[in-house]
Amino acid sequence: MEKYENLPAADAALDITDAVCPITFVRAKAALEEMEAGAVLALRMNDGEPVQNVPRSVKEEGHRILKLADNEDGTYTLFVRKVEEA
Repeated sequence: MEKYENLPAADAALDITDAVCPITFVRAKAALEEMEAGAVLALRMNDGEPVQNVPRSVKEEGHRILKLADNEDGTYTLFVRKVEEA
């Protein structure tokens, strides 16, 4: 499938399509806290508020957004690299 080409390799994946904001970010933050620095998390989320808010919130936490991929089914996958904690 072409839409999945050139995506970062994820060390872990989390599907938060069943959650609503702000729970989406809370679950993403908890997943990132359990990961080692440098690891990549793939977050599958719904279009709308999650796509608008989760990337911004993750970035504010200091993590690096690698890619936001449109899954073409009303969901997106956000690839995030965990940064080393200060």
